[in-house]
Amino acid sequence: MSNRIPASYEPHFEVVSVIKETEDKSIVKVRHRSSGALFLMRRLPSSADIYRQLLPVSSPYLPRIYEVLEEDDCCFILEEFVEGDLLSDMLQGATFSPSETRRISLDICKALYILHDLGLVHRDVKPENIMLRGQNAVLLDFDTSRQFKEEGTTDTQVLGTTGFAAPEQYGISQTDARADIFALGVTMNLMLTGAHPSVKLAPGRFGRIISKCTMVQPDKRYSNILHLMKVLRS
Repeated sequence: MSNRIPASYEPHFEVVSVIKETEDKSIVKVRHRSSGALFLMRRLPSSADIYRQLLPVSSPYLPRIYEVLEEDDCCFILEEFVEGDLLSDMLQGATFSPSETRRISLDICKALYILHDLGLVHRDVKPENIMLRGQNAVLLDFDTSRQFKEEGTTDTQVLGTTGFAAPEQYGISQTDARADIFALGVTMNLMLTGAHPSVKLAPGRFGRIISKCTMVQPDKRYSNILHLMKVLRS
């Protein structure tokens, strides 16, 4: 497709590989022609307001968003290319120790704290969206993210990944930060047991933490990500 990158970028960037592509969306790895630096280029069919809010953010736990551009009726996002190992790949036939799980989970908590402080809900926390880069875990992909609206009662779109999405993401009520706590609880359980908590709950204290994270009713989960971080650190 000719619109994987905006026309104004073509003199400066070349497509290295296609990571994901559908009729209306794409994610490609691009190389800056003069410097050789690698980036991701996202193409979205609709508003990229979430990515615009992340333009000022610089954190080791989130990819840097460098530019958001509207061109040819599409939105393009130039994003940091995070090199490392996807958590989902590392979980193929393997699990993590409690100490490794705690370290990775705390990094994702730090990423979520930044998003939640901006009033954003990620809504798709899962191993496929977590990259392990050196000693840090990086939370990727904000395509499903949304702005929390005080006056809202339900989400305008039902989005998320089955098994990780909190019950309220299916139109029961508006999602808030506690939906991300639910998904992180499922992810922690997968790291420890290789299974969804409904199939095999992690034993001991971690199991109790995960059980609270994944309560069906949001008000029975940890009230916010700082509360979960405090429990994980204690």
